[in-house]
Amino acid sequence: MKQIKPLDPATYQRHLIHGENRVWTETNCYVDVWVELLHGFGYEPIAALPFTLGIDFEGDQWTFFKFPQDDLLKLYGLDIQELAVWRPLVQHIEEQVGAGRPILVELDSYFLPDTSGTAYKLAHVKSTVAVNEIDVENQHLGYFHNQSYHRLAGQDFSDIFQTEGLVHERMLPPYIEYVKTRTAYPKLEGSALLDASLALLHKHLKLAPEKNPFLPFKAQLSRDLEWLMQADLEAFHTYSFATLRQYGACFELSETYLRWLEQHGVDGLATPIEAFSQISQTAKTFQFQLARAMTRRRPLDLAALDTMAEHWDNAMSQLKSHFS
Repeated sequence: MKQIKPLDPATYQRHLIHGENRVWTETNCYVDVWVELLHGFGYEPIAALPFTLGIDFEGDQWTFFKFPQDDLLKLYGLDIQELAVWRPLVQHIEEQVGAGRPILVELDSYFLPDTSGTAYKLAHVKSTVAVNEIDVENQHLGYFHNQSYHRLAGQDFSDIFQTEGLVHERMLPPYIEYVKTRTAYPKLEGSALLDASLALLHKHLKLAPEKNPFLPFKAQLSRDLEWLMQADLEAFHTYSFATLRQYGACFELSETYLRWLEQHGVDGLATPIEAFSQISQTAKTFQFQLARAMTRRRPLDLAALDTMAEHWDNAMSQLKSHFS
């Protein structure tokens, strides 16, 4: 057995970002796995959420938001490097975990038992997990994925690592990252963590969209509705994930971050906190409205996007004024 942290899925307490009272129980696979990886290793992931303020509408999707690598280095001393795959995947994972380095790797959810009811044995869906423990001889894997910490074993282990051979010859190796701890950037705590996080907030406010992203999104959605109304629910799910779910979940994280700042003595945040809360909740409702409109082939009222645009303007103007 190669193990970094002695964690047990039966007793593991997931982070509050994945708590029962969230509007969006999941964000995207990369952010979710990092939230739990940081939490499970004793870091506070909320301090690294300033980047959520910088997402934009990119024309065909909202920004697929991710923790910036430089932010993780500055806050926690964690350095993310890409791993070149030149031998069987399971050997790379065993090597790096044995060296005390978590591995983030894209795996097929078809073989991940924690996705039971959605993808496990149902659909081949790429998803990122963070490996904390591995026992090749006994076919055992302990990993962070989505909202918690999990284990798999036996045939699932063999299938997910293709130890009995590739599914097909053109199967490409997954993208893999390993996490090194850099002592030159020590883990920050207390006031030092708060100060460093506020510095990142200044940086990401400068990177925020110069124009309200809800305006071009509304224009694009109005054009997309022509084909969406002829599409099935599978198209709804993929479209919604790239748009409504991305910004809805992201701005709930923005709200979480600002509440964390408020709890640590930073004032003047009531307006943006409420604004991001309203965006997150309205996006969830609007997602259901889009699904119903597509199912019933009926027009969709886009007025909710104007409301969300107004909330975004109020939040960003307040934050830029307060932290400029």
